[in-house]
Amino acid sequence: MTQAAGRAYRLAVFTKNWTNPAYAGARLGTDRLAHRLGCTVTHYVPGRADDVEEQRALLATALAEGADAILLAPTHATALNDILSGLPARGIPLLCFVSSPVGIEPACFVGADDRELAAGIADYLFDHIAGRGNGNAYVVSIEGHANAMTSAPRAGGFRAAAAARAGVRIVNSLSGDFQFDGGKAAMAALLQAEARIDGVLAANDAMALGAIEVMRQHGRLSAIVGVNATPDGVKAVKNGALLASAAFDAMKMACLAVEAAVRMLSGNPVPVQLMLPVEIVDRSNCELWDRPYAARSLPDWHQYVKR
Repeated sequence: MTQAAGRAYRLAVFTKNWTNPAYAGARLGTDRLAHRLGCTVTHYVPGRADDVEEQRALLATALAEGADAILLAPTHATALNDILSGLPARGIPLLCFVSSPVGIEPACFVGADDRELAAGIADYLFDHIAGRGNGNAYVVSIEGHANAMTSAPRAGGFRAAAAARAGVRIVNSLSGDFQFDGGKAAMAALLQAEARIDGVLAANDAMALGAIEVMRQHGRLSAIVGVNATPDGVKAVKNGALLASAAFDAMKMACLAVEAAVRMLSGNPVPVQLMLPVEIVDRSNCELWDRPYAARSLPDWHQYVKR
């Protein structure tokens, strides 16, 4: 156990759905770290992906079941605020990972700069496709769920990178809801709408993999990048189907939120915010990432929080 270990604190961990592989990694990571720290984790996941009202009901359930801390990836920027605003009076700390609600200050937020991350992976794609055809590169983007707080900054990062790059145009964008099937549907519609696509920006790996499947079916393969560096995404990078993925590491974020919660409940200070650096995973470094979540190393708290 680390210095954060204490009594068997009961942590309620909220992810947004069962279908996004990044959240599967987050759940597995919290289970592994909780076991190391001697605390218990209960997972609360909407049966309907990203359902706001179901997450509200699950929050009420967790409070009734006596959670010592709430660790939340919120389904909406503001719709949960009435419940979350009552946590301080109950003495229950709120820690958020991946994204944080608007108007509520969690005791600790663990995340990454979505705009910077999206701009970084977009620049990687643009470098790869520069000089295509008549000197212009035609790009499409597949964006996330409308309620997800990561969607707008990632879309903004894509657009900012394109605006700064001569000869690159994002000619069309559709939502894939951060889901594999959503990526398939969006890519099918984009292929029908656009006669030429030189590159594809997908706001997560699940949608990118769905898009790749559809492009193969239609015999129209374009360079494509994703976000999350999930195990399946990394395998696609390794075999050349996916050009690269930006490592928005939900497992690592959730693990750091668990350790922050245990440290806080044990009376130790924790930072208000922990932001992970942008990392691009491509064929040059994918061997470091090419392992299932169960085999990926857990984050070292002191790597991110200096003594």
